[in-house]
Amino acid sequence: MSIKIGILGYGNLSRGVEAAITQNPDCELVAVFTRRDPSAVSIKTAGVSVYSEKDLPNFKDQIDVLILGGGSATDLPEQTPKYASMFNVVDSFDTHARIPEHYANVDKAAKDGGKIGIISVGWDPGMFSLLRMISTAVLPEGENYTFWGRGVSQGHSDAIRRIKGVKDARQYTVPVEASVAKVRNGENPSLSTREKHTRECFVVAEEGADQAAIEKEIKEMPNYFSDYDTTVTFISEEDLKADHAGLPHGGFVLRSGVTGHEKENKHIIEYNLKLDSNPEFTGSVLLAYARAAYRLHNEGATGCKTIFDIAPAYLSALSGEELRKTML
Repeated sequence: MSIKIGILGYGNLSRGVEAAITQNPDCELVAVFTRRDPSAVSIKTAGVSVYSEKDLPNFKDQIDVLILGGGSATDLPEQTPKYASMFNVVDSFDTHARIPEHYANVDKAAKDGGKIGIISVGWDPGMFSLLRMISTAVLPEGENYTFWGRGVSQGHSDAIRRIKGVKDARQYTVPVEASVAKVRNGENPSLSTREKHTRECFVVAEEGADQAAIEKEIKEMPNYFSDYDTTVTFISEEDLKADHAGLPHGGFVLRSGVTGHEKENKHIIEYNLKLDSNPEFTGSVLLAYARAAYRLHNEGATGCKTIFDIAPAYLSALSGEELRKTML
């Protein structure tokens, strides 16, 4: 029996989820839901219909897991708790500072509805979070360092597009190379947020928009840009399509620590990702955790979960016997 998947929203991330479903025979796309006119949304999966978001409550018995493809700025804080009371849900909420609040809201809704809600799934937060936790457990005396990019941040780009007067935008996160070198050299530097990354924004403004006001709002946006050295460049729609059409990303997590009675031995753990398509990779992670949500729900679990709470075996389509034989 296949796991019946619903997708809410049909942007880049949701298209990544749709593509991932084609590579996972135990999953089946049942429907896509949108706030737009459903007749104006064309998806790639033959035989699957697009419905209005208003129709979602009618699918309670037809969907095993609902994957939410909205943005963290305004969509997911509202949508995930709302639908966690009706469906098992998975989201990619990535506003790190607000994760505890989001967790509490989803946990209550999911427990009230007898469902599972898995939040903040992706590669950061998500896979990088797990590596930070494991590395810290292995090397308790040390420092964690996380660098992102150079690549397009979907969440930050979405946050810019929500600003009045912005037609389209791409935001690149760029590691500060001098800081990366210090970490890899085992210097254990104390780095501020500003010393680790810069942010580059390429913005298409609507005709007649106040570009100075847009730039000010971007640079002062809390949780997104205010703690970084940020450059804003206004370009034409044609240049954006020509020079910034792709969605690459990546990054690395490092743990620099010591062992020994005299703390004489140094160790560095590094985990690296290089992604041609951020949304397709993130969509693949979301689908793996949708499988986990389905299994946990079938075992009677309820409430909100994060990547820390879920055993890796729940993510795989392989049986425990197959995993032990081929991967252990």
